[in-house]
Amino acid sequence: MKLSRRTFLKLSGMTVTAAALTGLGFKVKSAAAAPLRTASAKETTTICPYCGVGCGIICHAEGGKIINCEGDPDHPINLGSLCSKGSALSQVANNDLRLRRVKYRAPGSDRWEEKTWDWAVSEIANRIKKTRDESFVTTDAGGALVNRTEGLACLGGASLDNEECYLYSKFVRGLGVVYLDHQARI
Repeated sequence: MKLSRRTFLKLSGMTVTAAALTGLGFKVKSAAAAPLRTASAKETTTICPYCGVGCGIICHAEGGKIINCEGDPDHPINLGSLCSKGSALSQVANNDLRLRRVKYRAPGSDRWEEKTWDWAVSEIANRIKKTRDESFVTTDAGGALVNRTEGLACLGGASLDNEECYLYSKFVRGLGVVYLDHQARI
């Protein structure tokens, strides 16, 4: 039999195809046979807190600990895809270096002290009230009534939903804050 270049390529192609179809005797383990590690976990949907886009995330928790985070394929914004920050979201909750107590460093001090949450909330409220009182303006240069504070500014975050943003803006406008912005706009 005379072997031409065309015949050689045909035979080579058929040999490779036959080898691929038979698997060359290798056992292929099916991925579907392995049990999913999220099978018994509680599934919760949430929104990524990192930027103003609002990507949907599905979190799986087991025993009070997040074991998996993935993009929500049914979410209209990201359709299941996530950026590198969103993909690493489970590290926010599962991080041994994450602070779990209030730390405070007094002015001029060289060390951090642990404080209670009650102390921290009270201290923040006192400082907001003090700053508001010191910077409150009742009238502008033209004599018009303005009732505002120019010593405070507030920035909303992307992890807030519409209702939380509404309440937040009502709260700070009630304080007289005029410098109010949102992270998504910046």
